[in-house]
Order: sequence, then structure tokens, then C-alpha cells
Amino acid sequence: MNKAFGSGATVAGVKNGAQHVAAVRDGRAVYLDGKKVDDVSTHPAYRHAVASAGALYDYQADPANIERMTFDIGGGRRVNRAWQLPTSYAELVERRKALVEWAELSGGFLGRSPDHVASSMSGMMMGIEVFDNYDPKRAQAFRDWYDYARKSDLFLTYVINNVQGDRSKAFGDQGKNAQDMVARIVDEDASGVTIRGAKLFATSAIMANEIFVGSGQPLRLGEEHLAFSCALPMNTPGLKMLSRKSFEAHAPNEYDNPLAYRYDENDALVFFDDVKVPWERVFLLRNTDMCRAQLHDTPAHVYQNYQAQIRLSVKLRFLVGLARGIAKTIGTINFPPVVDVLGKLASQAALIEGMVLGMEAGGAMRGDYFLPNKHLLYAAQVQSQEMYPQIISAIRELAGGALLMLPSSVDDFSNPEIADIIALTQISPAMSGQDRVKLLKLTWDAVGSEFASRHLQYEMFYAGAQFVTRGHSYRTYDWERAGGMAEKMTAKYDLPEFGAK
Repeated sequence: MNKAFGSGATVAGVKNGAQHVAAVRDGRAVYLDGKKVDDVSTHPAYRHAVASAGALYDYQADPANIERMTFDIGGGRRVNRAWQLPTSYAELVERRKALVEWAELSGGFLGRSPDHVASSMSGMMMGIEVFDNYDPKRAQAFRDWYDYARKSDLFLTYVINNVQGDRSKAFGDQGKNAQDMVARIVDEDASGVTIRGAKLFATSAIMANEIFVGSGQPLRLGEEHLAFSCALPMNTPGLKMLSRKSFEAHAPNEYDNPLAYRYDENDALVFFDDVKVPWERVFLLRNTDMCRAQLHDTPAHVYQNYQAQIRLSVKLRFLVGLARGIAKTIGTINFPPVVDVLGKLASQAALIEGMVLGMEAGGAMRGDYFLPNKHLLYAAQVQSQEMYPQIISAIRELAGGALLMLPSSVDDFSNPEIADIIALTQISPAMSGQDRVKLLKLTWDAVGSEFASRHLQYEMFYAGAQFVTRGHSYRTYDWERAGGMAEKMTAKYDLPEFGAK
């Protein structure tokens, strides 16, 4: 994992890693442990995650990968296929294959990689008529910004959740002292609007180029001051990111924490301290229903969650591979109960991958663009929310105490006496003791470490609570067709005639 993804060579006209890393050295306001971070690209809490983001762009700019990973938008410019607006089933599949390759570079552990929000914004662009019908000026602002973001192949993040506060109350009823808790419009003039307050969850914000700000949660009448969407560079004056604990900062070497060391994309609370947003970056204003419509009446929600299921299918394949590796390492690979568990894990991983393929095969045109099947998408979300913790638990059971009896750190190998004991006790029928420790350290970082616990929480709640995803599934299922089958069956017969002889 410490090797570069690409060959080092890149193609002009395609964004590469060096360009991305240079772009995040922009004076953005990131706060960690009570202090402002000077440069996220060099800080011990973020530098490897930033480098991992850069490696994605190096991979797409590698001459060996460029045709698969990017497409020509004219003017001598190629950008990642996440920005592609598929006009056919074949283009959707071609796009998905590129997203799979990117996800494979991190084993699916970069949950908010650049293709995620690019997919959502591309979905909005596919439904731009929703903005046109709302306000032609705001629609043009989105068109212009989207064109800029795509041409620049920007790494976007978003914040579309409001701070929870007292969940027994609506966002607008949190109390006088909490009026700035949720990001709201506090001023409006000829040059733009001013925002004050907080938003969640800015995953990958520390290494993104720009942030989309909106509302993915229902707003009611009277909360128009909370209803807006816009996009801002990460170094916009007044935009402050309060980082959660950095797992990378507590992963001193790659051998002991190979995932946290490179792929802790970080999550942050964003506080808008009287941030001025120019009109050309404002896409909707004071319209609560339009906050919903921009995500759900356009293909935005479908495309962002379709990307998430593509990435998750890669992650599950990675985890299932780890599970089989553990069984080989500890010598249980031929035990019938272990084969039974591995067979179930394989079926679960294949189920999500198969549903991704089904979304594509069952997709349909919406105007000029081809969309994945919406119900199969939401059905996959329901299944994956339940499945992910089950898979993590199964891997922990397969490994048992092997995950607990590991050397304290890679430094133990530097002591010859301790290294001899490790070689004696970390016996494996499949590999050396050192390689056994290496695999089990990777497994622990994937299923048991603090980094792993964050991923468990992320996969369970990224798309919302289970009642939210089940609600999407309920609303998009073809109940008329399903119920009609019973109606047709019962229409074939009636009660028999009684009494007549």
C-alpha cells in the first residue's frame, strides 16, 4: 500500500495527483485539537489521506488507464468518468467500470472519494429543468458552476445534514440560544447572501476542492431561512472545519494500521461564520420544497447512492477476501463450518454486486439520460445496511483470538529475541509468522480498530437511518403490479353455490 498507484507518467490535459495536492494548500481553516492546521498536505493528521486522494488522480492520468478512467469533454481536456452523463446503458456500464477501478485502489475504504459528490451534481445537471422551473437565474448559476467544476475535475464534498441538537424539536425550534446552531441565511444584498451556522457531515472536506451546501432533510414552512443551496471553495473566508479525531495521527506506521494510515478521509463539522456567497454560487434560496426537489426530483439522489453501492460492492469483496485469507492463515479453511460461513459471506458480497448490475440492466431513459433502476438501488441500500455489520461480525468470529494476540507494534521485530518468539508463536500453514501478523493487523484495522468502528457506523447510517432507506424502498416499489397478481388470481374464481341440490 505504500507504493504509488500509477507509473508516475501522466498525460497533459488530465488532472494528476501533484495538481490536486498543490490545490489543497490554499489556506483553508481546519481545526484539530484546539489549533488551526497550517497545511493539510503535510500535517501528520492528514498528509497520507491527501496523498491517497492525489494517487487517485495519478491513476486516472496514467497513460495506461486514461481511456478507461476519463473521457474527452473537448478543448484538449479529459476528466474522470464520474462527470459523464450517460445517454445509454452502455455508457452507464463504462462509467461504472471506472468507478470500480478507483474504489479498488483503497479497497472501498475511501467512502467520500471524488466520484461521490461529482455523481450527485451530475444527477442534478441531468435534471436541470427542475431548476429552470424554479428560477432560471438560479438554474444558470448551477449550469455555470457545474461546467467549471467538471472542466476542473474538482474533488467535491458536501454538507446536506443539519446539526441534530434536540431531536424532539424541529430545526427552527431549538431555542433562542441555538439560533446559529443550524446554517441559515442572515443577510441578503445585491452581491449575494450571508450564511451563519453549522452543517454536517463534511467527510473528505479536508482534502476536497469545493463544498456543496444544501439540505437533504425535510424542512417545514417557516424554515425558509434554512432553505438554500450553494457551492464554495474550501478556503472561503469564514468557512471553518472542526475535524473529528484523526485516526491517521494515531497510526504511526503502515504495518500496524495500514488502512487508517492512508485512508482516514476524516469527517468535519463545518461552521459558516458569516460566510458571504456571491449570487453566481447560489442555486436556490428560501424554498423548502426545492431543497427536496434538487435531490429527489432530479437524478441526484439516485446517482450519488448508485456510486455508494458501487464502492460498497468493492469494499465487501475486499472484506470477504480478508475472511478467506484468515481461514487459510490459521488453518481452518477446510473446516465445514468455516466453509459454510465463507459461502454465506460470498453470497452477501455477490448480492450487492448483482444488484448494482441489476440497477443498470433494469435502468431506463429519463429525457436524454440513462438512469439506474431506482427501486433496486434503494433495495440494495436496505440490504447493505443490515449486511455490513453481519459481515464484520462474521470476520471477527472467524479470526477469534488471533486478532488479540498480536505484537504490540512493528518495533517488536527490531528486537531479535522478541522476533524469535514471534516467529515461534505466529505459526501459519500458509505463510511466515511475519506475514501472518501483517494480514491480521490489516484485518484488525478493517474490522476492530477505531478506524474500523467509524466505518461500521458510516456504512450503517450514511444513507440515513434504516426507516429512511426502507421508506425509499416502499415508495419506489411497483405495488400495483405486485398486488395486481393476487387480484388477477382471485378474479378467476368465486364462492361455490351453496344450498342447491
